[in-house]
Amino acid sequence: MDSFTQWFERVLFRIGETSITAGTLLRVVLFAAALVWLSSWLRQWLANRALRHFQSMDLGTREAVASVMRYLVLVLGFALILQNAGIRLTALGVVAGAVGVGVGFGLQNIISNFISGMIIMLERPIKVGDPIELAGVSGVVREIGARRTTIVTPDNVAVLVPNQRFITDNVTNLGYLDRPVRLRLAVELAGDTDLGRLRERLVAAAREQPRVLDTPAPELLLTSVGPKPTVELAVWHAAHEPSRQDLSAALNAAIARVLREPPETRPAPAPKPAARPEEMLR
Repeated sequence: MDSFTQWFERVLFRIGETSITAGTLLRVVLFAAALVWLSSWLRQWLANRALRHFQSMDLGTREAVASVMRYLVLVLGFALILQNAGIRLTALGVVAGAVGVGVGFGLQNIISNFISGMIIMLERPIKVGDPIELAGVSGVVREIGARRTTIVTPDNVAVLVPNQRFITDNVTNLGYLDRPVRLRLAVELAGDTDLGRLRERLVAAAREQPRVLDTPAPELLLTSVGPKPTVELAVWHAAHEPSRQDLSAALNAAIARVLREPPETRPAPAPKPAARPEEMLR
């Protein structure tokens, strides 16, 4: 027992004028682990239970508020743990200033992603549930963390994107305005195509798709003329649909089916009766 007490009170290192014993370090580790668990539980409780009573808050707002509260609890909790352990924050400031010069460049990306995550949570350019496109990656936002954002693609693959990308790169947010969005599909035609008849058939095929909205109505846009004119089939769909790729594939199949179908032919006019000899002499 005496040996354990001696080990518990053994000084491991010093921070300024504060002596850090094995017991102090053990208490800090245990309290820090409990604080991390408590902050995670608090975040889930706020997002899934407490804030659900506010009708004006959607899922993205609840997640943002819960995440900010989690980080505040972590910062304040660590400060209290260190103060309770007898470690003065001024002493840590001296150590952090000395170490920060050496590791600052190595941590700049982590700090940049953390600050970018705070900006995303507060300004909310993207929210949980938004369908977005970023640098060739398209999917639905499932989680916005302190360092990275999780995007789930139509193939059910989770892509972890650093938060800094959402601040520095161009991001397409299809659900930002909460309004229907338009999808355009280019079609190259033969020079002798009857555009009027083709428009009717393509629009009718587009209306057969359940995800295509009737208002605004589908339309066929002539984008270029020449030996092979080009048109675009433009349809509108709900912004929060899970995948534009599935809708594009269905519409492309409908377009291919319409183009394969032979155009309706009008009945040939009846040949004129041959003229009689007496009529030819007149």
